[in-house]
Amino acid sequence: MRRTSLVRASLCFLCASALAIGLPATVAPRLFYNDFPFVAGWVHLLPPYNQHLVTDVGGLYLGFSVVLGWAAWSLDPALVRAVSAGWLLTGVLHLAFHATHLEHFGTGDALGELASLALIVLPAGLALWGALPAANAAPR
Repeated sequence: MRRTSLVRASLCFLCASALAIGLPATVAPRLFYNDFPFVAGWVHLLPPYNQHLVTDVGGLYLGFSVVLGWAAWSLDPALVRAVSAGWLLTGVLHLAFHATHLEHFGTGDALGELASLALIVLPAGLALWGALPAANAAPR
């Protein structure tokens, strides 16, 4: 695997991001809905509140955190590629949704939201790239 430290750092960052979303959404869904991210409170701008949906999404992020942490620990190339590709797909779809639903956001909040969503897509691409076999390596 190329660039082991870049891959591990990217996966650790994503794991922390998934925990930061998953824990509050699962444990305190109404607080998450009303105040997340806790410095800006953007989630409530896309109503209506649905506790089932918020806790399910929280659980999915917690599940991702387990697999991201496992991949960061083991650095198994197949696992790193799989979790990175899964996160990349989810992150791009999430970013695309929010990019087309900004009508309740002020300019600063809209830019902040899009930047933060792009920030959690980039490390997945870096980890995926870093886990690809070198061009001159024999296939597995």
